[in-house]
Amino acid sequence: MKNILVIILLLSGFISQAQQASDSIQTYKKRVLETTEVDFLASYYTQDGNNAAVSGGIGTEKLTDVTPTIVVSIPLNDDDVLTIDGGVSAYTSASSSNINPFDGNQPADPFVESSGASSGDVWTNLTGTYTHNSDDRNTIWSAKLSVSSEYDYFSLGFGGSYTKLFNEKNTELSIKANVYLDTWNSIYPYELRPFSEDGNGLSNNLFSQYTITGNQNYNPNFTKFDDESRNSYSLGLSFSQILSKRAQGSLMLDLVQQEGLLSTPFQRVYFADVEDSFIQNFQLADANEILPDTRFKIALGGRLNYYLNETFVLRTYYRFYTDNWGINSHTAKIELPTKISSKFTLVPSYRFYSQSAADYFAPYEQHLSTDEYYTSDYDLSKFNANQYGLGVIYTDIFTGFHLWKLALKSIDLNYHYYERNTGLNASIISGGFKFIVY
Repeated sequence: MKNILVIILLLSGFISQAQQASDSIQTYKKRVLETTEVDFLASYYTQDGNNAAVSGGIGTEKLTDVTPTIVVSIPLNDDDVLTIDGGVSAYTSASSSNINPFDGNQPADPFVESSGASSGDVWTNLTGTYTHNSDDRNTIWSAKLSVSSEYDYFSLGFGGSYTKLFNEKNTELSIKANVYLDTWNSIYPYELRPFSEDGNGLSNNLFSQYTITGNQNYNPNFTKFDDESRNSYSLGLSFSQILSKRAQGSLMLDLVQQEGLLSTPFQRVYFADVEDSFIQNFQLADANEILPDTRFKIALGGRLNYYLNETFVLRTYYRFYTDNWGINSHTAKIELPTKISSKFTLVPSYRFYSQSAADYFAPYEQHLSTDEYYTSDYDLSKFNANQYGLGVIYTDIFTGFHLWKLALKSIDLNYHYYERNTGLNASIISGGFKFIVY
C-alpha cells in the first residue's frame, strides 16, 4: 500500500509538471517590444524666396529652423508600449521679423530682415502615446495626448487609433481620430495696431517718429479678431494588403474639419483700390489676412511597394487632396531603397506636387477692399513643386556599438532639396540615431 501511494504521488508530480510545461508553451508570446528604445532625431531646414505673406506677397522669405527631438518607447509588459515624444523647434525668420519692420537698425524694407523680437522663436511639443496589442497580435489600439506651444499659440491634442489584422496578418484595417484645440495670442502688423477700437490712429508714436510718404492720410479699416480659438478634427481610414510575396499595397482616406481662427493675424494684404502709404521703404498694410472660419479637407491616397530583388525595393505613393477653399492638389512620390551591403542602404527619392489656388488668394495689390476674404499667402497660390532626396541608412541587428547603457541599432541621414516654380527653394538635412537600452 505504501508503494502504491509513492507511485501515485510521483505520477501526480509528473502530471503537474507536464501540465505546467504545457501551459508555459501555450501562454508564451513574444513581447511587442523587447526592450526600451531611444531615438535621437534632428533636422536643419533653410529656405529663401521673395513672396513673404507677412509683407503682403512680396519680400524676403528667408528662414532657418533647427529641430532636435527625442522619442522614447518603453515596453510596460508583453502587450503594452508607452511612447514619449518631445521636441523643440528653434527658428529665425526674416519674414516674421517684419511683423514690426521699424524696430531694426536699418531702414524698413520688405526685402531686408528686421532685427526685432519677432525675428525668431521656439516651438515646443510633448506627446505621449499608449499602445495595447491583443494576445494574438491581431488587434491594436492606441491613445494619444499632446501639448505644444509657441509665442503666439497654445495647442492641446488628443486622439487614438484602432487596427485589426485578418487573413493571417496579410490584411490590415485601421481607423484613427484626433482632436486639436488651439488658442491664438493674436499678433498683428505693427502699423495696424493703432487703428483698433482702443487705438489712437495717426497720433501714435510710430507716425510721429516716422514720416509717411505716398498717401499721408493713412487710415486702414482694422478690427481685431473676436474669437482666437481654432479646433481641428480629423478622421483617418486605411486599408493595407499583402498582394504577393513581392508586393504590398495600401489605401488611405483622411477627413479634416477646422473651425475658428484660420487666418494668420500678422500677414498683410494690399488692395488695388487703396492708395499706397509708406514709411521708409516699407509699404503700410491696407489690412491683415481674412479667411473663412471653417475649412473641410479630404485626402485620398495609395501606396504600392514592390520587392524587385535582394538589392532594390520600389516604393510609390500618390495622394489627391481637395478642400472647400478651392484647392485641389496632386502628390506623387517614388523611392528606390538600394541595399549596398549587409548594413548600408541608400534611399534616392523624388516627389512632385501640384496645386490650384485657393478662392481667396491674390498676389500683391490684386485684391479689392470690397472683397469679403483675402490673402496673399503663396502657400495658398497655384504652384508646382519638386523635391529631390537622398538618404543613407546604417543598420546593425547585433547592436555591436555601445554607449553607456545604450546599444546602437541604426543610423539614418537624409538630404532633400525642394523648389517651387514661384521661386521658393529649401534644403532639409535630417538624421537620427536609434538605440536600445540594455
